[in-house]
Amino acid sequence: MSPLRLLPALVLLLPLASCAQVPQRAGDELVAAGKGGRPAERVKTPPQRRGPPYAEREEAMRFADEVAERRKLDPAWARSMLGQAQNLAVVSKLMQPAPVSTPKNWAVYRSRFIDPVRIRAGVRFWEEHRTTLEKVEQAYGVPAEIIVGIIGVETIYGQQMGDFRILDALATLAFDFPANHPRAAERAQYFRGELEQFLAFHYTEHTSPLQPRGSYAGAWGMPQFMPSSLARWGVDYDGDGKVDLAGSPDDVIASVANYFKGYGWIPGMPTYYPVRFDKEKLDLDALLAPDILPTFGVASFQAKGAVLEGPALEHKGPLALIELQNGGDPPTYVAGTENFYVITRYNWSAYYAMAVIELGREVKQAAERSGS
Repeated sequence: MSPLRLLPALVLLLPLASCAQVPQRAGDELVAAGKGGRPAERVKTPPQRRGPPYAEREEAMRFADEVAERRKLDPAWARSMLGQAQNLAVVSKLMQPAPVSTPKNWAVYRSRFIDPVRIRAGVRFWEEHRTTLEKVEQAYGVPAEIIVGIIGVETIYGQQMGDFRILDALATLAFDFPANHPRAAERAQYFRGELEQFLAFHYTEHTSPLQPRGSYAGAWGMPQFMPSSLARWGVDYDGDGKVDLAGSPDDVIASVANYFKGYGWIPGMPTYYPVRFDKEKLDLDALLAPDILPTFGVASFQAKGAVLEGPALEHKGPLALIELQNGGDPPTYVAGTENFYVITRYNWSAYYAMAVIELGREVKQAAERSGS
């Protein structure tokens, strides 16, 4: 194994809210934005009717000139590449906020991701890449099961990485973001930043931006990284001189670990603890007010009626009360740690984070059984 090489970071135009999505209130069962809004395998590729090329749009060509000047690209190259992007009406449609038609249901959500097909695929991935997983866990401090959980939830270990041409998707969202979206201007600006990152990356790497395919929001590869995530967190772990998140599992594993390490993963800390309630003290509104942001010390957490036991009583950092609704049944609650919160930097949803944790755990246990 050659020494690790981090991809030279390109200038980030906007703060990164998560690996591949735009910020949204935590706990939403379907997160509508950035990497495609929903984990990649949940959106079947609809017909992609292409509009006129963006070479016909003065706004797009002016943007190409600005990118070329900022990033020191060949202006003719920038115009030529962006000019070949085409509007995809279906991308704008898919970016609309998902309608809230039914109550959130953790049991239903869980069943979509923790299933025999995904677990079997995860075990194969684990067994084939066990050495890399072990080395990366040791180097970055991020457990192998969390890395495996992410890749499984996102793309079933590369089986469903998306079939939208990324250049088309990013250009559509940069210049034709749906105007009726409540945050249209902010989101369009975000995707212009991602489009700039995408063009700059391919110019620097001497590769074609016309080839990569991914989600309808421009996320790419097994872990569904947006271009800014690739620039900031991508790792060439196999030492071949490039970061390949579609074809190199070694690069994928290390890049996911690097992402979590960058967002503050604390080695050895659990992601959550069991919690129950003292009904006489319980102030549920106060416990849920910070959403999934860890805010309470153990003492203040328990003073508001949350009851912890065993190792949780020795926890040194802040905690958050995580509520997972179960439709008409009582919600599920856990005490989330800072590491639980780090997982939500990938996708701002407690449901998503718990699915990652539980899928990773199931795959690890199945891999251990098969190896015994």
